[in-house]
Amino acid sequence: MKMRTLLATAAALALGAGAAHADFTLTILHTNDVHDRFEPVTSSGSSCGAEDDAAGKCFGGVARLVTATREAREAAVNPVVLDGGDWFQGTLFYTRYKHAAAAEFIDRIGYDAMAVGNHELDDGPEELAALADAVDTPLLAANMDTSSEPLLTGKIAAHVVLEVGGEKIGVIGLTPQDNDELASPGPNLTFSAPAPAVQAEVDELTGQGIDKIILLSHSGYSVDQQIADQTHGVDVIVGGHSHTLLGTGEGAAGPYPTMVNGVPIVQAEAYSMYLGELVVTFDDDGRVIAADGAPKLLDASVAEDPEAAARVAELAGPLEEIRARQIGETEAAIEGDRDVCRQRECSMGNLVAEAQLARVADQGVQISLVNGGGLRASIDAGPVTMGEVLTVLPFNNTLSTFQITGAQLKEALENGVSQMADGGGRFPQVAGMRYTVDPAAPVGQRVSEVMVGDQPLDMAAEYMAVSNNYVRNGGDGYDSFVDAKNAYDFGPDLADVVAEYLSAHQPYTPFTDGRITVK
Repeated sequence: MKMRTLLATAAALALGAGAAHADFTLTILHTNDVHDRFEPVTSSGSSCGAEDDAAGKCFGGVARLVTATREAREAAVNPVVLDGGDWFQGTLFYTRYKHAAAAEFIDRIGYDAMAVGNHELDDGPEELAALADAVDTPLLAANMDTSSEPLLTGKIAAHVVLEVGGEKIGVIGLTPQDNDELASPGPNLTFSAPAPAVQAEVDELTGQGIDKIILLSHSGYSVDQQIADQTHGVDVIVGGHSHTLLGTGEGAAGPYPTMVNGVPIVQAEAYSMYLGELVVTFDDDGRVIAADGAPKLLDASVAEDPEAAARVAELAGPLEEIRARQIGETEAAIEGDRDVCRQRECSMGNLVAEAQLARVADQGVQISLVNGGGLRASIDAGPVTMGEVLTVLPFNNTLSTFQITGAQLKEALENGVSQMADGGGRFPQVAGMRYTVDPAAPVGQRVSEVMVGDQPLDMAAEYMAVSNNYVRNGGDGYDSFVDAKNAYDFGPDLADVVAEYLSAHQPYTPFTDGRITVK
């Protein structure tokens, strides 16, 4: 991996010439969770048609991101450009091109550092290693031990030191501690708790005399706040993973920046729709004395970079025939927003769960379970294309059938509701069953009133179930499924199953019916 140090412009050098005894201003430009949204998207993160884009109804796309980053960098005082991870996975671009397309645009934007996201490990260490070889950007993960994985030896750093305006800026990276549940890292990578890993890197950097330290964290808004509270010496946290919008506008989860223990925390939602910009002022001792900024929405007012737009169009060419095929029509929008599907029943969860169940009902399967994190977008009302379905279900998961006891199902449901407060992707959308959840109840006692069909759950009985191969093999913490009897993980592609179900139910009417009750 080529490691790039940001070279200061003449103007920035002039500003920093007397900085030994003066305040220092740093501008942090940042993105996170792009998820291969190279083309513009709707407000829900789903594919945006050319007609709607021309009418100014769409957002983001890497061509706008290239423009916005270039213009912001040119106007900023002492800029650095950082990414919070998860460029991989989410559209047909990843399905076809894997790391290569992401690498091209990462370099085109010119990031100074990037955290390793969980989706960078969806295809094992091979694709992450290929990305590291292909980009000029340091990839960072302080809490990932690569010593037993030859493919990643020397390719992922714990931190990098950037030179900006005559000052040294330490940047530490984090990846999710539970990557073994969220992704497919293979047997040779291990992940440690974030706060101790961060503190060790801070101590090393401060020992080198570096007093300006940024944490680039693909850990989520909640975990970032915990890290700020549990460590000392971190000056700024630039986050990702939870797709959190911060600021003063509608839908913001908190202020931009969110201050915890004197540490400003920022994040810029997802899907290339925003470019975050935080201006931080340090005093002569390296303490943050001011932090202000906002995420910029990349709407139609931001011009697309012509070269980037042309390259996206070229890459999209081979995908068009697949994406354009209309498979049906929906009478209303099918809700797949992560803020809904990871906390309560949603119409996209019902669609996918019912489609799974319908496909294998003739095999005696009674219950269907979908991890909410596997649903990646909504579908707007009107015609539905295969491209839209693939945006919702981009992971190439296959249908898995298996046999479990009532006790194993109860354990699975308890796991599924265990991270509701943090928007964890394990939240269970279901079909063929109902349940009630009380998030305030003690751990292990949150799920009650479980009904399979019209009968109460029998803890000793055995049930046939269907999910996707990721969940069946323990993904998202579903360990109770790993040793299930009669498991078959090689069914049809889940996106194809849903597309066929939609086609057979025309026009489709999205619904929720109270199958999940949240107290």
